[in-house]
Amino acid sequence: MATYLLMFMGSDEAWADMPKDEQAAVYERIGKWFEEHGKSGKIVGGKELEPAATAKTVRFRSGKPVVTDGPFMESKEQIGGYAIVEAKDINEAVEIAKGWPSGSTVEVRPVVARDAGND
Repeated sequence: MATYLLMFMGSDEAWADMPKDEQAAVYERIGKWFEEHGKSGKIVGGKELEPAATAKTVRFRSGKPVVTDGPFMESKEQIGGYAIVEAKDINEAVEIAKGWPSGSTVEVRPVVARDAGND
């Protein structure tokens, strides 16, 4: 088994503009998706993130940290949440991502495997 990070990306503005009843329906489908894959042992963690406007970004200039408000990059899509998945390979992780119920973009990325003493 290998570990993969599924990053769920979408538009904060599009979400904010969505009627509350539609938001509730999306949350219900997402909850069922997490429950289904959690019971199978495939999803071992995950959370929703606050909107990108609440982020702080730390950049280093001349070796010194500089903190700014907002996300790292200007983008129409932001990471809205994530799941940590245990799968036999990236193809299985992608199959899990294909079932993501909100219709937003999902990036699937392998997590670097290291020896237990190097984590």
